[in-house]
Amino acid sequence: MAAAEHADHAEDEDALFVLTAAMLTAEHFPGVLGDDYPAACEQLGLDPLPGGYGLMFGQDGRGARWTVVTTDAALVACALAAWDCGLEYELAPQEDTLAASLPGWPLPVAVAVPDVPDPHDPAEEEAGPALAPPDVSVWGPPQRRLGADEIAVHWHEWRDQLPPSLAPAPSDPPPDGAAAGISHPGVRRALAEAAAYADTLPPPGRIRTTAGALRADGPGWSLVARTDDIAFVLLDEAPGEVLPVGRGESLPQLLEALDKLAGAPS
Repeated sequence: MAAAEHADHAEDEDALFVLTAAMLTAEHFPGVLGDDYPAACEQLGLDPLPGGYGLMFGQDGRGARWTVVTTDAALVACALAAWDCGLEYELAPQEDTLAASLPGWPLPVAVAVPDVPDPHDPAEEEAGPALAPPDVSVWGPPQRRLGADEIAVHWHEWRDQLPPSLAPAPSDPPPDGAAAGISHPGVRRALAEAAAYADTLPPPGRIRTTAGALRADGPGWSLVARTDDIAFVLLDEAPGEVLPVGRGESLPQLLEALDKLAGAPS
């Protein structure tokens, strides 16, 4: 995410000073929120609209953290593209597109606003329970998905730690024929469940492209891959581990099938 231009003064305590933003659509959403788009929406108490949402993370004039949701996803996409290019872009959606104003931030935000008190959650008795980033000191589904997103963004750094050609270890293929490059039973299960998506379509966003990498998720697992290379699998049952999967004979077919599903209309 990229930082937005902010106001120099916080004279209006009710104004929202946008620090950064994110997309919440079937194609692009913070993986930490859920395994798929409907699950991510549910985490924020939103209906999974076909057109998706934009998320704006900011502070009011008192410094309170707020996540403001707009149905104008295109506007947020334009802002993110401009910020990525180092351009200024005022993110100010129309009032009639505002879907929710939620206390707190579900993701960590490192940007600060000058002349505004330090970030803090609004009083719970006024705003209700506040959203908060996941605790990175423990391992679970949010941390697993967050790790997979990081690998997608920094693919080459992770790939460079492995041999150019990762040979698969000898192992019997899982029932559907999607052979794993390693023999970890959790990886074999993840690849078998990913292959089954070709027969039973998963919820929107369960398979998508993130930072040029193929991303797929399922109950207890996340997969990150490049269709012309290897894959990495993260498991709830393997805290902090990143498990590489070699090309083998079946992985290329699996990745090609997933890539087609990622590009199919939701």
